[in-house]
Amino acid sequence: MNDVDEYQIQIKDSRNEKSLPSQVVIIPIMNSPIFPGMIAPIILSQEKFLPELDEQILKTGYVALNLVKGEYPEEEEDEERELEYDDDHEIVSGDIYKVGVLCKVVKKLKLPDGSVNVLVHGIKRYRAFEFISETPILKAKVEVFDDILEADEELDAYTRSVINQVKKLSEINPYFNEEMKLAMMNSPSSGALADLVAFAISLDLPEAQDFLETLVVKKRFAKLLVYLKREKDVADIQKKISDEVNDKVNKYQREYFLREQLKVIRSELGMEEDDKSRELKKMRETIDSLGLPDEVYKDVKEEMNRLESIPDSSPEYNVSRTYLNWIFELPWNKETGVEIEIAKAAKVLDKDHYGLEKAKERILEFLAVRKLKPNYDGTILCLAGPPGVGKTSIGRSIARALGRKFYRFSLGGMKDEAEIKGHRRTYVGAMPGKIIQALKRVAVKNPIIMLDELDKLGSSFQGDPASALLEVLDPEQNATFIDNYLDVPFDLSKILFIATANYIDAVPDPLLDRMEVIELPGYTMEEKVSIGTKWIIPKMLQKHGLQKSEFSLTTPVIKRIISDYAREPGVRFLEQTIARLCRKAALLKVTNAKKRKKFTPKETELENLLGPPRFSSDKAEKKLNPGIVTGLAWTSYGGEILFIETIPLRGKGEFKLTGQLGEVMNESANIAYSYVKKILQNKIEHDYKREDSEETPEDFLASHEIHLHLPAGATPKDGPSAGITMALALYSLAINKKVKAGIAMTGELSLTGKVLPVGGIKEKV
Repeated sequence: MNDVDEYQIQIKDSRNEKSLPSQVVIIPIMNSPIFPGMIAPIILSQEKFLPELDEQILKTGYVALNLVKGEYPEEEEDEERELEYDDDHEIVSGDIYKVGVLCKVVKKLKLPDGSVNVLVHGIKRYRAFEFISETPILKAKVEVFDDILEADEELDAYTRSVINQVKKLSEINPYFNEEMKLAMMNSPSSGALADLVAFAISLDLPEAQDFLETLVVKKRFAKLLVYLKREKDVADIQKKISDEVNDKVNKYQREYFLREQLKVIRSELGMEEDDKSRELKKMRETIDSLGLPDEVYKDVKEEMNRLESIPDSSPEYNVSRTYLNWIFELPWNKETGVEIEIAKAAKVLDKDHYGLEKAKERILEFLAVRKLKPNYDGTILCLAGPPGVGKTSIGRSIARALGRKFYRFSLGGMKDEAEIKGHRRTYVGAMPGKIIQALKRVAVKNPIIMLDELDKLGSSFQGDPASALLEVLDPEQNATFIDNYLDVPFDLSKILFIATANYIDAVPDPLLDRMEVIELPGYTMEEKVSIGTKWIIPKMLQKHGLQKSEFSLTTPVIKRIISDYAREPGVRFLEQTIARLCRKAALLKVTNAKKRKKFTPKETELENLLGPPRFSSDKAEKKLNPGIVTGLAWTSYGGEILFIETIPLRGKGEFKLTGQLGEVMNESANIAYSYVKKILQNKIEHDYKREDSEETPEDFLASHEIHLHLPAGATPKDGPSAGITMALALYSLAINKKVKAGIAMTGELSLTGKVLPVGGIKEKV
């Protein structure tokens, strides 16, 4: 219940029958209301200022202002705080609050556009208790209320508190100007003071209506203090934000003015140039000394002129300066003198690498062509082979043989083409790609750059690095390579690119087309023994602080290490295994310093030192049953033998395969089955005709179900090379004859019985 209802019986109607009308026309308003004692204009459009409204104003000289309840959108206030009349909706009595302000019409002025400006003066709070008419104008009977005022110390305290709060807000709120302060000091009553302050602050419509309906002045002051506290908090936050912004702006302005004054002072005193001027002068001298190509020189001069016009306090200054520093640090004309000596190169390759004769020969041919024609734009070398065979070290050896600088970076997992071609300068933290970074580090334009792990390139929404590499590796394009960051052409044709890959099949075809592949197949047992004896053991002894007299491995022990622990094609695991033995020897040397004993482990001791063997090998059996044949296989760890087993079952001509065989091996098995079945059928027909027998000989494959299996069922197997071996196993089973022990087979079988050329013989053997 509001004060109007609570005090209705107690309120004495102070309306003077001669001065205040008993009936009044109501004007609904959409924005903040006025309070008693306030003067405000009301703009009524030509359509809303009806003759009936004009007649009532002339008759009584009074109107009533009531807020619309809020079903319609609020209108924003303009600078003069004009009250707005609703022009878009027909307002009825149920749409407005009953309590409003009774106002005297001070002045009525017709405007050029046909609308009417009515200036009103708020007199009293009132309530419309009975509506007489709703169309074309709202008209109601009214009862007018006086403020309920209890003058005591509490009211004085409220008044002083409000005045103090207003003083604090006076410097922030534009409505608390000198005229408003003067009006507050001359307020005729405490209630009028509260109404004046409420009018000056921004109240929501429900808050304004609630304040209007509060007749008890003390309650009005209590609500007003809450509103003033809220205004003060909001104003403090606004002032804090404004002060922070002003401080930053003033700081930049002050620094700028001081720098400009410093320039003038230095100029007047004839002192040396400031830091920026000295830096720019040095940069201009550097540009002239680089010997840049004409196109690049033009772009760099434009960037230099742009840099001079940028204040050194601007972030853009550092971006432009960093770009020019990259230009200055690149080797535009610096080269390493190249003296290719084939004999020296062959010596270096032989010293660094054992075996790999074909690869060495191809590298020497490549270098010989470069010696005859230094500007030869040949294909890019790609060293392909399993891990640990020495691809990276061969690249270093080529660089050492040529006397060039060497730089290597890995392409493994690279998914962003910007790592190859750089970022645009507009990005935060932009920088050139890996190729330009490499040239900056080596400081010459003709180094050897190794692109490692070419087969492990990725791709994502950020682009395809493999496509970006096409321009880098193509001799027809890389003479004018443009990095996105530099945005000027740079000649990469002097660089010798060497790529490495583990699996050629994973390299994109357009890249593979631009390179010449040199296969590094891996090392045989004998080569690994020689590498371990001549290179790895001396290297590990030096690394672990041991002497030759304190550590040695016999050839049988090294072979056992290779077969049981380091069977991979490369020698990386062999090196790690020998390093483990060296650590054992080092511990033994330290703990038994008095009893020095040479560390020479036997084959039987390896399991105690290195743990259980990592690999186990099938051994060729001396006696093979019919239907079992030994085959040769290639794995990523080298050659291996496997047994192809077949057994007959009761059934009619069915063929069953097991052993986790791939699609290609399944096809090979079916080809072998069909070929053997055809041989047997031809043999039966030949024997039947020769013996002139009435009974047809038995067709073994047609009268039995055959099960063919490749052991190690947990290991996936695929490839065509087991075709001839499967065919022999089926034939052996069909004629019930054993295959000679000690023979292993490999080769792809065609449907007509041809054995196709076999690959990977070295690895399989």
